[in-house]
Amino acid sequence: MLLSALLLTTALAAPAASDCAGLEPQPWADLCVISSDEMKGRLVESEGNARARAYIIDRLTEIGVQPVGDSYEQPFSFERAIDFRDENSPRETINAVNVIGVIPGRDRSRAIAVTAHYDHVGQTEEGEIFNGADDNASGVAALLAAAEHFIANPPEHDILIMAFDAEEGGLRGAREVVANPVEGAAPVVFNLNFDMLGYSPDNDIWAAGPYHTPALHPIVEAVAQEASITLAAGYDQPDGDPRNDWTLLSDQGAFHAAGIPFLYLGVEDHEHYHQTTDEFETINSEFFLGAVSVAIELAERIDADLGSVLGEAGQP
Repeated sequence: MLLSALLLTTALAAPAASDCAGLEPQPWADLCVISSDEMKGRLVESEGNARARAYIIDRLTEIGVQPVGDSYEQPFSFERAIDFRDENSPRETINAVNVIGVIPGRDRSRAIAVTAHYDHVGQTEEGEIFNGADDNASGVAALLAAAEHFIANPPEHDILIMAFDAEEGGLRGAREVVANPVEGAAPVVFNLNFDMLGYSPDNDIWAAGPYHTPALHPIVEAVAQEASITLAAGYDQPDGDPRNDWTLLSDQGAFHAAGIPFLYLGVEDHEHYHQTTDEFETINSEFFLGAVSVAIELAERIDADLGSVLGEAGQP
């Protein structure tokens, strides 16, 4: 989720990427690698960020997801204040890279963007690493699992697999895609966003978006009935307290601002959020794999019922 104040805590030991070899199932291994110390917290424009991006591209290639155009990499740049606490401070240019692929559907005229951000907040000056296992290695692992699902089960509509950079500090990757749609891709008509699927002391996960798109309620309810974890709709109603409305707090916010309906899947903030303790070892594998199953089932049902979700006449 979007960058908030960083409170330093003592980190648990993170696995090396080599320690993740042989882990099963695949989403568990993907989460392990992306949150390993080799990625150095995946700060935008860093070497560790580039390593994570290379891993994601290798996995998309292995799965069989096609790039859009000649490359999975979609570079972009933006300016930001050097001192994030002072918008009037001197500015710097940041070069970032989204990773985007496509799984062709039977209907190539429009696309569902299935998204997760792969960047995180890097390291402290003392070298402590914010590995971001939940935020958001977990979402990227679910994104890759969804890609595998749709390769094995061809979708009704184009599925754009989008791993965004620079979510922390401004949803920059998502905002870039919305402002400058990917050349050669079908127009995005729906966004399904995964951010923080790995850790919930209460064993529950939330689907935000049905308040804005009521046709999503029966989809969420149907998935909840079959899920191994507790799934509920919520955290999407404006009530004056921004902590209770996640509409704009992750990459779905950029799509929502452009009038594109969304469903966001994620857990509540917890004690490891934006802490150095957000490590692979803190993730409950049973909960995480249950969340991945929920993510895939939501994607499958939204693709199958897209006309109804969008409120098109003549749809069941």
